Amino acid sequence: MNTAGVIPGPLAEDVTAYRRELRQFLRTEPELDTWRADPAESTEEILQSHARLLALLYSGGWNRYGWPPAMGGLGGSELHRAAFYEELSMADLPIPEQCMTLDTVGPAVVGFAPELAAQLLPGYLRGDEWWGQGFSEPEAGSDLAALRTRGTVDGDRMVINGQKIWTSQAATATRLLCLVRTGTPESRHRGLTIVLVDADCPGITIRPIALASGQRELAEVFFDDVNVPLDRVIGEINGGWAVAMYLMQWERAMYCYASTSRLMRSMQLLRDRMLADDIAGDAETSAFARIYVQLSTAKARGLQSIRRLAAGEKLGPEASVDKLLCGQADKAAYDLVAEVMEQASLVAAPADRRYAHDWSDQWWYSRAATIMGGSAEIQRGIIADHVLALPKD
Repeated sequence: MNTAGVIPGPLAEDVTAYRRELRQFLRTEPELDTWRADPAESTEEILQSHARLLALLYSGGWNRYGWPPAMGGLGGSELHRAAFYEELSMADLPIPEQCMTLDTVGPAVVGFAPELAAQLLPGYLRGDEWWGQGFSEPEAGSDLAALRTRGTVDGDRMVINGQKIWTSQAATATRLLCLVRTGTPESRHRGLTIVLVDADCPGITIRPIALASGQRELAEVFFDDVNVPLDRVIGEINGGWAVAMYLMQWERAMYCYASTSRLMRSMQLLRDRMLADDIAGDAETSAFARIYVQLSTAKARGLQSIRRLAAGEKLGPEASVDKLLCGQADKAAYDLVAEVMEQASLVAAPADRRYAHDWSDQWWYSRAATIMGGSAEIQRGIIADHVLALPKD
């Protein structure tokens, strides 16, 4: 990608103006009504629909703010991306699923492989492609330092063998950002490398995993002598742990903020439905208030972290607080919905897509909210050891 002469957009220095103009666009663009009543149901249909939404937003420059001009963005900071997610939610539009992964892997590629970012990430912003994050393995979930997928350097290439599991969007992804072991098993986190692998490389087998909801958002990925050029390494050989920890800052802050923004709007719609159907008894009202406070707390905490990222600060182990609050609020919110909305419960499919869109699927997925991306127990251990400095016993 030729970045000569690329300059930031006119709203790069003014988040308030960006939010105001974005809100006006989302409220007045008639084409967006397509996504307010989107009939897409399967994972594959949803991702294709969201890719078309990204293309529309990209054409107006809206999702390019918050990303550097060198990678197809229009400048600005994480605060632009946070405003983007919040305004989409408040306009009753979906946050494209591809954004959730982009906001995790994108900053790492920009920070550790800028030439690769300039070449590939503009297509991601346009919705032309999306990636999966291949970290977890059958025997290495929360403990990534125990992973065993092997990357062997052979001249100017890396040969990968092993297996990944629970890889989001892998079944439809164009590329996979994989954490592999390039050192000895004993080297633990000091012998890991992150590499970007094209999903159609010879030797890759991808098997979608059917979830309890019937969706196939996750997959397991097998690598059998997969050859990848070394210019796809993100950062340094055996330096993958530093890249992974860098990446986790955005996974904690941005992912959680987008999730809570989406849930806050859903809870407002749920409140309206509870009142309209006269099912807002004392118990339901009390539960709603309690969960709304949980979500507000998680969102406020996420915004605090995003402001730090936008200021160029690094998030340390305290980012585990974001993950813990977000996961707990996510599960609590969907539990309330399953309890008070029969049409979105486990025994009946949603009848009204505006108010109960994907509630059943999301309830099932929320069961993993305190497990995926590092379990709640692991997060509490990090907070106890590295934030509160509690005694080991």
